[in-house]
Amino acid sequence: QVQLVESGGGLVQAGGSLRLSCAASGRTFWRYAMGWFRQAPGKEREFVAAVTRSGLPYYADSAKGRFTISRGGAEDTLYLQMNSLKPDDTATYYCAAGPGGNIWALSSYDHWGQGTQVTVSS
Repeated sequence: QVQLVESGGGLVQAGGSLRLSCAASGRTFWRYAMGWFRQAPGKEREFVAAVTRSGLPYYADSAKGRFTISRGGAEDTLYLQMNSLKPDDTATYYCAAGPGGNIWALSSYDHWGQGTQVTVSS
């Protein structure tokens, strides 16, 4: 079993930056593809970014050029550096772990954190 705990969310003005962290415990972290998803009020949860077991990153179009996903040095922490934030980025951000496959799909992940709130003011 993998336990995931997100942190780093908060309130920031448009144009600002935040760094989200996801601390993983339990089974060997490196065996999993890891991703970030977000869910805004009244909307479906959507893919933001992911990194494969081999370290290859993938991004949603909305995140390209602004967000960077990475794993920690010990590879037991996942990060999401978010720059040039926009009000449309306001959402609860979730960390997820899964065996891989379709890295953009929610169904490819079987472990989820509780989420961290990101609010971007205009």
